[in-house]
Amino acid sequence: MPGPPWLRQRLTNAGFRLTWPRQVILDVLGQNPQHLSAEEIFFHVHQFYPGIGMATVYRTLDLLTRTGLVFKFDFGDGRSRYELASEAAKGPHHHMICTRCGRIIDFGHSIDEEGELIAALGKELSEKHGFKINSHRIHFYGLCQDCQSSSTEGKR
Repeated sequence: MPGPPWLRQRLTNAGFRLTWPRQVILDVLGQNPQHLSAEEIFFHVHQFYPGIGMATVYRTLDLLTRTGLVFKFDFGDGRSRYELASEAAKGPHHHMICTRCGRIIDFGHSIDEEGELIAALGKELSEKHGFKINSHRIHFYGLCQDCQSSSTEGKR
């Protein structure tokens, strides 16, 4: 069965096999840059694997989240969203979420100033509270450029 070696290895190390439903769900997540809900994943998977049920998708997403192959996010819209935890996504990974249209913008430490600011904050918090930080995620909520533009256009 296809799939990157690290993916199969992580499942095997956790005591699981890379089954066809697991592979199809991972493929859907790998081919979609959006943060998909379980229902959206089911819709995509069902096109390739019509025999799969919603309960299988939920169970599989739970397993893949517990094994660290998939990240699960709650952006406050009442629906969990999922993203493939690729080798590249293991570093800092943060989001800006538009509270009007639901758009999710990923950002990491791609800009030096962002990285320095977040690293300094982490260091300060760690020292102040005597807490060893292993990882972090930051979510900013607000309005994307499109929604800001439509807000100002409606006021004219």
